[in-house]
Amino acid sequence: MTGLDWAVFTLYVVLILMVGLYQSRKSSGVEGYFLGNRSLSWGLIGLSVMATQASAITFIGTTGQSYGYGMKFVQVYLPQPLVMVVLCVLFVPFFYRRKIYTAYEFLEQRFDARTRSLTSFLFLVSRGLAAGIVLYAPAVVLSVLMGWDERVTVLIMGAVTILYTAAGGITAVIWTDVLQMLLMFGGIGAALLTLFGELPPQVGVADVFYIGGIEEMWKSVDLSPDPRETYTLWSGLVGGFFLALAYFGCDQSQVQRYLTAKSLTQSRLALLFNAFLKVPMQIFILAIGVLLFVFYHFEQPPLIFNPAEEAQVRQSGKGPAFEELEKDYRDLHSLRREATLDLLRVRREGGDLESGRARIRQYHDEMEALRGRSKVLVETVQGRSSTDVNYVFPSYLVQYVPAGILGLMIAVIFAAAMSSLDSELTALSSASVMDFYRRYLVRRASTRHYLWAARLTTLAWGVLATGVALYVGQQEASLLELVNKVGSYFYGSLLGVFLLAFLAPWATARGAFWGLILGMVSVWAVSEFTSLSFLYYNVVGCLTVVAAAFVLKRR
Repeated sequence: MTGLDWAVFTLYVVLILMVGLYQSRKSSGVEGYFLGNRSLSWGLIGLSVMATQASAITFIGTTGQSYGYGMKFVQVYLPQPLVMVVLCVLFVPFFYRRKIYTAYEFLEQRFDARTRSLTSFLFLVSRGLAAGIVLYAPAVVLSVLMGWDERVTVLIMGAVTILYTAAGGITAVIWTDVLQMLLMFGGIGAALLTLFGELPPQVGVADVFYIGGIEEMWKSVDLSPDPRETYTLWSGLVGGFFLALAYFGCDQSQVQRYLTAKSLTQSRLALLFNAFLKVPMQIFILAIGVLLFVFYHFEQPPLIFNPAEEAQVRQSGKGPAFEELEKDYRDLHSLRREATLDLLRVRREGGDLESGRARIRQYHDEMEALRGRSKVLVETVQGRSSTDVNYVFPSYLVQYVPAGILGLMIAVIFAAAMSSLDSELTALSSASVMDFYRRYLVRRASTRHYLWAARLTTLAWGVLATGVALYVGQQEASLLELVNKVGSYFYGSLLGVFLLAFLAPWATARGAFWGLILGMVSVWAVSEFTSLSFLYYNVVGCLTVVAAAFVLKRR
C-alpha cells in the first residue's frame, strides 16, 4: 500500500470512530442503547439493514464464488422482494405494536417463557458463530496486503469494532452503517470501473459479456430439479425464500433495526427500500467476480491465490513439483490469451467462432486441472484443504488496483465487515440482557445497571466472536457458503415457531417448544445422512416444526 492508500484508509477509520463515539451521547437508558428510543427514520434504517447483511463476505466470498461458478448465486436473492412484502404484512405489525425489545420476547407473550428462551438461545449460538465469520473476512485482505498473520488482524479488527459498538449502542451502529453503506456503493462502482479500465484497449463491453459467456459465467438461472444442487432456480426460490424470511423476520440483528423506527409505516418503508435495492446490488457484486474471470484471460492469474499457501508449498519438498505445474500453467495461459484475442478478432470480422470457443474451453479445463493438482500439493504440505477461493479478489487488489483506489477498496471491505459485526454485537447483547439477564437473573434494577450490563455483554460477545474468527481461518469452505450454512442449520426451525405464533391459533406452547427441538434434530439428520443442498435445510426445519406442533396439539 502507498502513502495515499494509507491516507484514504486512515481517514475512513477515524471518521467511523468519530461518528460512532459522537452518537454514543444519545445512548441514554436501555431503550436508547438497544432501540434508539424508537425514533429513527426509514432511510437510516433501510441503509442499516442493507449494511448489516452486506458484510465483508459479500465482497470477498461473493466475488470468489462468482469467479469460480458465475452468477448462479443470485438465484438465492430472487425471492427477497417478495420476502420484504410478507414481512411488512405479517411480521412487522406483530413486533412493532407489542413494544418489545427482542423478537423472542414476543414468543413468551404468545407461548411461554421456555419457548422464548430456547429460540433466543439458538439465535445467540447461530449469530455468535456468524459474527466470528464476518470478522475473519477482512483479516484475509490484510494478510494478503501486508503479510500480517491473520490472527493479528482479527484481534485488531475486533478491538476497533467493539470500542464504538459498546460505547454507542444501536444509534451509533445505525449511523455508522449509513456511512459504510454509502462507501460500499462507491466501492462497487470503483471496482467495476477499475476492472474495465485494466482490460486491453481492444476489448470492449460487448467482448466482456461474450468471453464470460463461453464458460456460461453470466448464466444466472439453473433449471436443474436436483435438490442436491446448491444454486438452482428452485433452491433459490424455495430455500432462498425460507432463508431470507427467517433471517429478516426472526433474526434479532434485523428485527432490532425496524423496532427502532418512529412508526409502523417507517418500519415498512425501510424494508421496501431493501426490496428494490438488494438484488441489483448483489448482481453488481457478483459481476465483479465474473469480470475478474474475464480479466484473467488477458493477465495471468496465480496458480494459487492464497500467497501464504503458495509460499509454504514453495519452501517444502513439493517446491519443484509446484514450479513445474506453474510453468505449464503459464504456458497454457499464454495459449488461452492468444486464443481469446484471435476469437475476438474473428468475431469482429464475421468468421467461424465455434472452433475458437472450443480451444478456449479446452485451455480453461486444462488450467483448472493444474489448479486442482496444485491444491493437492497444498493439502499434502499443510494437512488441510486450500482456502483459495477467499483470496481471489484480495489478490487482484494487491497486484492491479492503482494507488488511492486500493485504499478505498480496503476501506470498503472494512466498512462491510464492521457494519455487520457491530450489528451482530448489539443484537447479541440485547438478546442476552433482555431475554436472560433481566428475565431470570436481575429482574429489578436501575436503568444505569442494565446499561452497563448491555455494554459488558457487547464486550463479551466481541471477545467470543474474535475467538471464533481465529478458528474460521482454518476452514476450507468459501466464506459466503460458510456463513449461509451456519444460518441454515438454525433459521428454518426458528421460522417455524414464529409462523405458528402468527398464523396458527391452534398451536400450543408445548407444540412450539418440542416442535422447535424436533426441527433442529431433523435439520441435523438431513445434513448428516443426505446430500440435500443446505438451502433446503430451512424448508425442512420449518415444516418439521409446524407438523410436530400440529401433532402435539391433538394429544
